[in-house]
Amino acid sequence: MLVMISKMKRLKRQPLKIKSNTIKVIPRPSHKTQGLLHFQGQTYPCALGRSGTTMLKKEGDGATPIGVFPILYGFARFDRLKSYKAQLKIKPINNGQGWCDEKTDRNYNRLIKIPYPTSHETMMREDHLYDICLVLDYNISQRIKGRGSAIFFHQARPNYTPTEGCIALSPHHMRILLPKLTKQTKIIIIR
Repeated sequence: MLVMISKMKRLKRQPLKIKSNTIKVIPRPSHKTQGLLHFQGQTYPCALGRSGTTMLKKEGDGATPIGVFPILYGFARFDRLKSYKAQLKIKPINNGQGWCDEKTDRNYNRLIKIPYPTSHETMMREDHLYDICLVLDYNISQRIKGRGSAIFFHQARPNYTPTEGCIALSPHHMRILLPKLTKQTKIIIIR
C-alpha cells in the first residue's frame, strides 16, 4: 500500500506532457467563465461556458466539458470571410443547417437540415460567433443522449462573455490558430 501511495505522489508531481499539436485550455483563476488557451508556446484568452467547466456535462447546463477532444472538422461563413487558411476540412455554412439539441431526438448532437421539428441551434447566425466554427468530438463518436450537444471551438463575443459550453477565441486569434490546426490536433480542457 505504501509503495502504491508513493507512486501516486510521484505521478501527481509530473507535469502534463503536451504535444505540439495539442491545445490546452485552463480556467482563469477566479474567472470560471474565462480561460487561458495554450498552443505552441503562446497563450490566448478565451471564453468558457457560463457555468465554468465540469466532468459531468448535461444538456443545457452551460458548462464546458473537461477532457481530451479531437477537432473533427469546421464550418465557415464564406459570405463573410474574404480569405482564410486551414488544414482542416472546412464546410460552408448555409441557411438550411442546424444542430439538434433535443436529447430525445434520433439526431441529437448532429447536423440537421432546417426547418426541423424539434429543438435545434441555427448554424447561420446573425452575430459572428460561427463565422469560423470547429466541431469537437465531444459526445459525437460515442453519443449519449442528454450528455451535451454542440460543443464547438468558435469565435468569441467582445469581452469574452460566457458561452453555452463551447470554447471561444477572438476572431483575430482564431485566424492565427486556424492554419496550424490539423486532424491530429486535440483540445485538452482541464480544471
